[in-house]
Amino acid sequence: MNELDSLVESARQLFAQSTTPADLENAKAQFLGKSGRLTDLMKGMAQLTVEEKKSRGAAINLAKQAVEAALTDRRQALADAELQLQLKAEALDVSLPGRQRGRGGLHPVTLTLERIEQIFGSMGFEVAEGPEIETDWFNFTALNTPQDHPARSMHDTFYVEGGTPDAPHLLRTHTSPMQVRHAMQHVKRHRAKIDAGQGMPEIRVIAPGRTYRVDSDATHSPMFHQCEGLWIGENVSFKDLKVVFTAFCRTFFESDDLVLRFRPSFFPFTEPSAEIDIQFQTGPLAGRWLEVAGSGQVHPNVVRNMGLDPETYIGFAFGMGPDRLTMLRYGVNDLRLFFDGDVRFLTQFQ
Repeated sequence: MNELDSLVESARQLFAQSTTPADLENAKAQFLGKSGRLTDLMKGMAQLTVEEKKSRGAAINLAKQAVEAALTDRRQALADAELQLQLKAEALDVSLPGRQRGRGGLHPVTLTLERIEQIFGSMGFEVAEGPEIETDWFNFTALNTPQDHPARSMHDTFYVEGGTPDAPHLLRTHTSPMQVRHAMQHVKRHRAKIDAGQGMPEIRVIAPGRTYRVDSDATHSPMFHQCEGLWIGENVSFKDLKVVFTAFCRTFFESDDLVLRFRPSFFPFTEPSAEIDIQFQTGPLAGRWLEVAGSGQVHPNVVRNMGLDPETYIGFAFGMGPDRLTMLRYGVNDLRLFFDGDVRFLTQFQ
């Protein structure tokens, strides 16, 4: 056995005796390190002739490849041994039942919104969606809300960048802008019939969605949900409002003996206006009047802003809070629970 064969055999034996990766790296250094035996042999070739370098260099390279192969094999063997120890330590008992992935569910407010859309859909109402960042005109002016109205104050409203001093942008404070947006689109589609005196198909729409105001306590949140409703036609009266909303409330709460009260109030965009209160006849809330919505006959100025003649077209509008309806339906006494993200609370509604 020549010198190089003996070196390779020595490397194999030393690698085989290494029981940890650290030991193996130390053994490697003895042969392939900066001061290793193979490295020294390569340095000694400087004194050889050109022909001797060729033959000697080829032999040393073969020996180096053999040492590197032995090193790789031992590294893999140590890794395999470590894996087997780990698998043995972490052995699974396949006789145990598997861990099931938890099932999600819809948020209680989402359930309420879907229920609202289903009930009004059965009455022929469309569902309209629109931008949550609104212009001042759609959010206030088009709804007959004057410049000095308190709702325009920075204390009540989230204004955002993108507008101008005369036409600021804001996070919508209600979904009422969708009444005007949807009505304008509806009028545009049927303008030819209107101008020809052929009449216009009635506007019957609800607009559920997120809204924003600077307010936060047990019954208010800076972000909350609202659902506006609008019915415009040539012969739509306050009586229709009472019939529609009474039918909705009794269906939503599954209570045929639910009593509604329309209490005179004021809103800039309706005239006359009324707050809507409900009274349960049974259960923990029996006998108490609970406010659930605002409503009224659409103001003539708002009808004009829709592009319609208020002498011909009339209708009603209402606005309710799905969050409050959810609280009443499920017996929740703090609105903030819906938005805290506590899974223990939310899983009750799955």
